[in-house]
Amino acid sequence: RDTQQADTEHLSRWKKWRRSSSKSWKKALSEVKGLSSYLVLWQRDIHSIEGKFGTGIQSYFSFLRFLVVLNFLIFILMFSFVTLPFVISKYGIFNSTIAYISPKNIEDKCTIYEPSGNKGLVYFYTYLKDLFSGTGFLEVTSLFYGYYTVDAVWIGIMRYNLPLAYLLATFAYLAISFLWIIKRSVNGFTQNLVHDADPFQSYCNKVFAGWDFCITDPNAAWLKQRSLQYELQTDLQEEKLKQKIAERTMKEKLRIYSLRMFINIIVIAILSGCFYSIYRVTVFSQENSSDSDNANSLVNLLVQYLPSMVITLANFIAPLIFSFLIRFEEYIPAFEIRLTLMRCVFVRLANIGVLLFSLWSQISDCGADKCKPCGYNYKLYPCWESDVGQEMYKLMIFDFIVILAVPLFVDFPRKMLATHCSCKLIQWFGQQEFGISDNVLEIIYGQTICWIGTFFSPLLPAIATIKYFVIFYVKKIILTHTCKPAARPIRASGSNFFFLVVLLIGLILAFVPLGVSIARIPSSKACGPFRNFNTSWEVVPDTILEFPTVLQQILFGMASEAFAVPFFMIICIVMFYFIALARAHKRVVEQLREQLVLESRDKMFLIRKITEAQR
Repeated sequence: RDTQQADTEHLSRWKKWRRSSSKSWKKALSEVKGLSSYLVLWQRDIHSIEGKFGTGIQSYFSFLRFLVVLNFLIFILMFSFVTLPFVISKYGIFNSTIAYISPKNIEDKCTIYEPSGNKGLVYFYTYLKDLFSGTGFLEVTSLFYGYYTVDAVWIGIMRYNLPLAYLLATFAYLAISFLWIIKRSVNGFTQNLVHDADPFQSYCNKVFAGWDFCITDPNAAWLKQRSLQYELQTDLQEEKLKQKIAERTMKEKLRIYSLRMFINIIVIAILSGCFYSIYRVTVFSQENSSDSDNANSLVNLLVQYLPSMVITLANFIAPLIFSFLIRFEEYIPAFEIRLTLMRCVFVRLANIGVLLFSLWSQISDCGADKCKPCGYNYKLYPCWESDVGQEMYKLMIFDFIVILAVPLFVDFPRKMLATHCSCKLIQWFGQQEFGISDNVLEIIYGQTICWIGTFFSPLLPAIATIKYFVIFYVKKIILTHTCKPAARPIRASGSNFFFLVVLLIGLILAFVPLGVSIARIPSSKACGPFRNFNTSWEVVPDTILEFPTVLQQILFGMASEAFAVPFFMIICIVMFYFIALARAHKRVVEQLREQLVLESRDKMFLIRKITEAQR
């Protein structure tokens, strides 16, 4: 500081002012950054959880916070570009109007759509049934696709193309989700790569560089100590298991591999049973659910919820079986949670795929010329997009009800029995641990439903945001009052990255049904913004035809094979270049590590020689 002050005496006034203003600006930015940390959602709660239960469980709550923010952003996007323009024009705000264009070359029977909206005197239980099933008064609200039956919106003299905005908003929320997940995955992958590269280096980093010297609060210091303790405990347990695996005999290896093969056969059988059950139940529900008989409204509601109940039951039972079977396969904790997660992914996400496949088989069921006039089964599904949206809505609501019911009727009674009852069986059953894999799959399953359902129900992200917001506090109460710290803590560096990979799998799964619905299945001719198009995708080339001729040629040229094939080849060449560059960097890193080891050995040799000479 004295040297810098001496140097500043010889500077001009302009340079002195620049240097002082630069310091003041950096200090102001640092203070703003410090204050902004208090505005981060659930920051103190997550730090407290990290200290008490380890970074693995803390990564779950951070992941949940990420999904709350993501869904809120998707809701703002869909509301701003789809719902708000329609509502403004419907009520004539800002001198706006709605333009309707009657479908051309379409038979009248395809344009008949009579939603089951409640009319006249309606009982309370009917509203309750509609609230759970998405029918009745909810079917004619902005929650579902069928509400947006409009071709253009005029705000003053400006024409707002609502069909194009609807499709582009769908692409936008998928792209935002994809890019944000990739960005977070890169950070997690870097930490995971550093950790896996050299376990001893990771151990040294925790011992010598793991402490945060900015901590002054005793409570914060205790939380940091607990966090480091859990990290070191996890490292030591993994090293013990790796040593045990390395010492296995050939007979033990043969036994383990045979047992794993047998367990995988059981897993495949469970998956097949779940898929077949969901398919049969969905077909039965679609063929037998009807709103015409009000006397059997409760039975009708149960029939409508059969797919949701069977899917939830499969999602609840299958992970329990997988968690029980994984104990006999003797994997290390990190790989154990990943394998359990992957098995549960195939149950939860594939269940959604089977449900959608069952719905499409009914929508496209063209036996006895059912689809000839309209291209889809218009008698059973006059507005099939709203029907798919209702299925996604029911899955979301029923999943939320189950998540709230399990703590109330399972977790808290189990805690009370384990605390106050001395029965050996109950004590053996004991106090539960917080299952990271099951809880992560719960929210990834719900998020996949949200991604798929947002196209058919634009306001579904708002429900998902509220759902995850409530789930955070429910899970926090369960964790602090009914769960004990895990016997085998899970490291956060690997967990964060793997959670995002599984979430990315869910997003890619959402691309498939949305792509088929947009590009392949004929859009409903009786409802929705795409009723004048054969498919939802046709609004894009139809809009391009309104552009100038030169711009049309450029866009159609970019979509042609003459452009796509060279572009794909260039992308492959660039990808191979970066792969080769990464391998070269890896070899350089290995050489530098070997060099560091040799230098440390040379220093030890010199110290030993100096010590001998002094003696």
